[in-house]
Amino acid sequence: MNTNTPTDRARYGYNAFKNLTGTLPNPFPRIMGPNAGKYVQEVVDSGLTSNITARFESEFAQALGVKYVVSAPGCSNAILSLAEALNFNRGDEIIVSPITDYGTIMGIVKCGYVPVFADTEKDSCLISCQSITERITPKTKAILCVHKMGLMCDMDSITALGLPVIEDACQAVFSTYKDRKAGSIGYAGAFSFDSEKTMGSDIGGCFVTNDENLYNYALYFTQSRGAENKPGYGRLHVVPGSAMRMPSCTAAINLAQLEILPENVATRDKMIRCIYEMLATIDGITVEAPKDYQEVFSCWMAGFRVDLQKFNCTLEQFADACVQKGFTGLGTGYYYLLPEACTFLHGLFGYDYNISQYPNAVDYLSNFLRWSTFCEKYTEKDCELVYSIVSGVAEEFRK
Repeated sequence: MNTNTPTDRARYGYNAFKNLTGTLPNPFPRIMGPNAGKYVQEVVDSGLTSNITARFESEFAQALGVKYVVSAPGCSNAILSLAEALNFNRGDEIIVSPITDYGTIMGIVKCGYVPVFADTEKDSCLISCQSITERITPKTKAILCVHKMGLMCDMDSITALGLPVIEDACQAVFSTYKDRKAGSIGYAGAFSFDSEKTMGSDIGGCFVTNDENLYNYALYFTQSRGAENKPGYGRLHVVPGSAMRMPSCTAAINLAQLEILPENVATRDKMIRCIYEMLATIDGITVEAPKDYQEVFSCWMAGFRVDLQKFNCTLEQFADACVQKGFTGLGTGYYYLLPEACTFLHGLFGYDYNISQYPNAVDYLSNFLRWSTFCEKYTEKDCELVYSIVSGVAEEFRK
């Protein structure tokens, strides 16, 4: 890329949502926890001596049922912190879900680990245990599974493979698998508190673990910059660490958002189940609902698939027609196929990232429409409007 040439840069948070049109709810302005202002004021009144970050970490650990939380400035940085704390060797391999966001692999790549993508289950956005098994080599050090759209992966089958399992729960905070919360089941779990996410703060993220050694090394490497104090001298930087600490005011907002998270998730769970139940009755429209092992469905991004053989239109035309009728934020999700979207990967590790290796993932995204504007503001009337718009467009284009 020529850095002197203006480009259409990707936008995040409110800037990615502010120009959306439509009748359905938009997450912004976000619903804020009633104590947000109080906690931020505490930080100010304390003269920056408040322990609000530690308080948030303690409360989040208790809510998840885990021992340790390592907070970070953002979700991508949380996974980067985790990747650094893993302390693998450059060239070691981590098997990753192919349908996800760049933030899932950013830390892996920057640490010199090789992301090896497994395929998804057929007709699913979730990683296939069988495909993971086929990718395991002597260099494989961990599995990174993604609970996409709040849907839980088959954790029993994946953890039974005997490798450390990392959960990307950035889209699934408080989703549950057999009564255990997303992110608390594997070796470690990562979360996003970016402003558009379910527990939307100004930004932020964290990873959680029950492993004391991982926790301590993360604090040393990713927050203390790999530095040790030598008496009579000062800091010695023993390893090339980093400083990915969560700011106090961000922690204050996160703490307030955590307090309203259970109600937020309960509403999302009820509304998305209502929407999916109605959409599933439309001929040519399919949804991926939670499996029987999942009790709580904490859906951030929602979506459905369009059987294009039954309609006289392209996927883009179907989405555009829905948007024109008031469906806020609906669009394709091709870019979630990371082996294709991350063009820098090709040739980087000498690994073959040809998308022919991921037929299920390619097929899934080829007729998938998503909307990341789904939020806790939805009501039953909004669910009915989603159904009305999609069913109406389906009839207009039906062969």
